[in-house]
Amino acid sequence: MTFLHLSLYSTFTLSSLGLAFHRTHLISALLCLESMMLSMYIALSMWPAQTQMTSPTLMPILMLAFSACEAGTGLAILVASSRTHGSDHLHNLNLLQC
Repeated sequence: MTFLHLSLYSTFTLSSLGLAFHRTHLISALLCLESMMLSMYIALSMWPAQTQMTSPTLMPILMLAFSACEAGTGLAILVASSRTHGSDHLHNLNLLQC
C-alpha cells in the first residue's frame, strides 16, 4: 500500500467517523461530507495515472459535478433551517414534525 492510498483511506475514514460522531451542527456534517467527496475525487483522479489508462477520465468530472450539487443543496438546507429554527443544530431537525 502506497502513501497515497493510505492517506486517501485515512481521510475518508476520518471524515466518515466525524460524520458519525460529531452530529451537533449541520455545517460540521456538511464539511465531513465534502471532505469525503474530496477524498473520493482525488482517488478517482489518481486512479488512471496509476494504472496508465486514459479511458476513465470522465468519472472524476462527474464526481465533481455531483459534489457541487450536494454542496449547493446542503447550503440551501442550512439556510432554510437556520431561518425557520434559528440555529443549525441537528437535534432541532425532526422529520416527524414536517
